[in-house]
Amino acid sequence: MRLSRAYGEPRLEAACARAVAIRALNYRSVNSILKSGLDRVELPRPTASAELPLHENVRGPDYFH
Repeated sequence: MRLSRAYGEPRLEAACARAVAIRALNYRSVNSILKSGLDRVELPRPTASAELPLHENVRGPDYFH
């Protein structure tokens, strides 16, 4: 809450969102994000995970039903 006085609520919210995204969930990390201005940089979008390659050892979802 103290950081919101110095940086404002919108920046603090953005910094907290970045901290959650990178799993850095402590005061020191959020403070560092704010000091370096990373809260103003857009977060990279998550990439779609690649599908598993076809292989004879990969059973697939029908195996478990």
